[in-house]
Amino acid sequence: MELFKNIRLKIGEAILKKKMAETKRKLYFSNFGQVKKIGIIWDASNVNEFPYLSKFHQNMNERNIEVNIICFYPDDNLPNQYTAIRYLTCIRKKELNFFYQPVSIEADNFIKNRFDIVIDINFKKLFPLHYISSLSNSPFKVGLFESETNNTPYDLMIDMKNPVDVEDYLVQVIKYLEMINPGQVKQLINN
Repeated sequence: MELFKNIRLKIGEAILKKKMAETKRKLYFSNFGQVKKIGIIWDASNVNEFPYLSKFHQNMNERNIEVNIICFYPDDNLPNQYTAIRYLTCIRKKELNFFYQPVSIEADNFIKNRFDIVIDINFKKLFPLHYISSLSNSPFKVGLFESETNNTPYDLMIDMKNPVDVEDYLVQVIKYLEMINPGQVKQLINN
């Protein structure tokens, strides 16, 4: 059975690669003070991480920044803390196609939404979340450092030691985003 899962994943990855080649996305980031919308892609299998995301949402809300989170939860029944939250959308196995690609309206809307920044919190590299991250229309994507940079969808990668603490990761992401000089980004884009 595991063999078929791996074959289905490989086909899903090939389809994603083709879609990425057809997708045109323009890199853009001016400065963190102008950010109005942040999208977060999160592996929700660790319920203990949710309070950190909730705190992050609250902190960004105080800065007048809208935060929307899309997550993947591996079981059919969601934990109580994931229900009835307007800024959180959960994708479950039943919302994946045969090749593990998300097929829900919510996933499509997240991909099409032009967030100022997308922050990827998919440390286990779950394919449904990688799919969303890769195809996201966001002009600036942040994720965990990967040594294999050819297939990464990220414009900024944060290098952290394992196991990665979500709260610390989010602090580091904001710290580095606030340090970016708009002139440096324009220079990178024009090269």
